[in-house]
Amino acid sequence: MAISDQAQKNHDEMFPGHVSTLAQTDPELIEYFDNFAFDEVLSHGDLDPRTRLMVQLAAMIAAQALGEFRVMLGAALTIGVTPVQVKEVVYQAVPYLGMAKVFDFLHATNAVLTEWGVPLPLPGQSTTGPATRTEKGLAVQKQIIGADIIDRLYATSPADQAHIQRYLSANCFGDHYTRGGIDVPTRELLTFAMLVALGGCEPQVGSHVTANIRVGNDRAVLIDVLTQLLPYIGYPRTLNGLRVVTEVTAA
Repeated sequence: MAISDQAQKNHDEMFPGHVSTLAQTDPELIEYFDNFAFDEVLSHGDLDPRTRLMVQLAAMIAAQALGEFRVMLGAALTIGVTPVQVKEVVYQAVPYLGMAKVFDFLHATNAVLTEWGVPLPLPGQSTTGPATRTEKGLAVQKQIIGADIIDRLYATSPADQAHIQRYLSANCFGDHYTRGGIDVPTRELLTFAMLVALGGCEPQVGSHVTANIRVGNDRAVLIDVLTQLLPYIGYPRTLNGLRVVTEVTAA
């Protein structure tokens, strides 16, 4: 099997001048992986290239695929994902994956950006502070999830768990979703990609399928995202994500 012309063209656009060592040591695997990932899969759907690379990077953080993340980060920068957008992908991972999982990826991102001659730190994107993070976070949380749902969660939360609801509003949404650099619909796609790739988060995946639909990312967009994640996260987690999308959108 030879690498198709389209796969080679797409690969060269993302990784100009790159010579894969695996093409020498594992040619059969690379030939059918490249044909699948860079031709068959890339030919499906309507995701723009920058969104595709951003959701793939988000999924790679969740999958703890540091080596592949570094490689794909170079591809993302090559096709036009900005340094600010790259950093926002990494920052968006913190409330969903935890700093312990994101720490090495943050350092890897800084190293790659430095290699590309990008001065750090980047321009700040925070739009809230200690006095406003809860109010603004709660507002965007209600926009994304639904005011009735959030009000009910606050009303029914046991007293010894109420602080978690406040943290969600102020930290997850107030500190992160209110940031500049990328818009709320894109942040929701990143969250969806991370939760699917993380695995074992089907209830949260379902909530964020609904949230994505609320902010304008319909079933077709979510299936496009899952399709572009498939070569990197595998079939089981992709199929689990598809099942949740089907269940939520059929309701």
